[in-house]
Amino acid sequence: MTYPETGLQIRSEVRGDGTLALSLVDEPTPAPGPSQVVVRIEAAPINPSDLGLLFGGADMATAKATGVTGRPAVTATLPPAALRMMAGRVGQSLPVGNEGAGVVVAAGSSEAAQALLGQTVAVLGGAMYSQYRTLHIGQCLRLPAGVAPKQGASCFVNPLTALGMTETMRLEGHKAIVHTAAASNLGQMLVKLCKADGIGLVNVVRRPEQAELLRSIGATYVCDSSSPTFMDDLTDAVEATGATIGFDAIGGGRQGGQILAAMEAAAVRNAAEYSRYGSTVHKQLYIYGGLDRGPTEFNRAFGMAWSMGGWLLTPFLERIGPAAAQALRERVAREVTTTFASSYTAEVSLPEALSLEAIAVYGKQATGEKYLVTPHKGA
Repeated sequence: MTYPETGLQIRSEVRGDGTLALSLVDEPTPAPGPSQVVVRIEAAPINPSDLGLLFGGADMATAKATGVTGRPAVTATLPPAALRMMAGRVGQSLPVGNEGAGVVVAAGSSEAAQALLGQTVAVLGGAMYSQYRTLHIGQCLRLPAGVAPKQGASCFVNPLTALGMTETMRLEGHKAIVHTAAASNLGQMLVKLCKADGIGLVNVVRRPEQAELLRSIGATYVCDSSSPTFMDDLTDAVEATGATIGFDAIGGGRQGGQILAAMEAAAVRNAAEYSRYGSTVHKQLYIYGGLDRGPTEFNRAFGMAWSMGGWLLTPFLERIGPAAAQALRERVAREVTTTFASSYTAEVSLPEALSLEAIAVYGKQATGEKYLVTPHKGA
C-alpha cells in the first residue's frame, strides 16, 4: 500500500486581532516509526467536544466565507471575553478532530504495527479532520471484520463516555443515573448500555418527540422538561430508580439544580423523621458539557448532602488505569454496531465542512443533527 506525501487537513487559528480563521491546508504525512502506522482517515465525527477547538469561542453568527474553490476558508469574530480566554492559543494554527476511523496503509517495522497493515481501525489522537494520520499503535483500535470505518468512527468519545458514566456510578456507590440531553447519540448509547447492564436510568429531554425516540429504543423513564409536570415526573422517576448521581450535558441554567432537588424530594418521601438539614442521602451532580453557556443556577432545595463537580473522559480513564481502560475499549469494539452504534444527519467532505451552510447546522449542537466528516469524499 502507498500514500501521498501530503494530505488535506482542517486548521483553526485564533489571531491577535480577535479573528478566528478556519482553513484547509496541505499537511505532510510522516513516515511511520517502528511502532507507528499511517491511517487513511475515512470518517471522523463532529462531536461537541470538537467545536470548542474548531471555533475557539468565536461568534459564528459573524462567520464569513473566504478562500477559493476547493480551498474554502472561514473567518469570524471573537468577543473580547472569548479572546482573553483564548490568549494561550493566539497565533497557533491547530488541527481539529478528536477521533475517527480508517484503513492502515503503511506500518512500521514492529510486529504489532505490521499486524495492523490493511486493517480497519478506530483511532484517537487529534487532527482527525485530515486525509492521513501517522499514529502510534496504542492510539488504534482494530475493528471487527466487516465493520466499516463509518460505523467505527465514533468508537471513543461517546461510547467511552457512556461506559465512564456507568463505571463512575459503580465506583462511587450509586445504583442509578440521571442524564440530560438524553436524546443525543451519547444518550441513546447510554439507554442501550443501561438496559443491557440492568442499570436504572432517568432520561431528561426537551421535547415530546425526543421522549418518544428514547422510548422506542427501550427507555423506561423519560422526563420532558417542557412538560408542566416535569418536576413531579422527575421526582417519581428518581424515586423509582433510586438514582443519586446525575450527568448534565447542559451546564448552564436551572436543570442541574432541579435534578438535585428531585433527588432530595425522592429521598425524604420515605424518611423516618424530619431533619432541617435535609436527607442524609448523598446526591452527586457532574457537569460534563456546556450546551448552555450561561450561569449555572441553583435554588438550594436539596439539603446539605450533595456535591457538584466537572467530569471529563480523559481524567476518568487515567483514574481507572490502562488495563481497565483497554477493557472498556474492547467492549466498544465488540458492540460497535449494536450498543454503541452511531447515526449521522449528513456526511461532508473537508471542504464542505468549512461551508457556512454546514457550520450553521453542526455548530448548533442540536440533538439529531450530528455530522460526519469524510475526508476523501470527492477527492
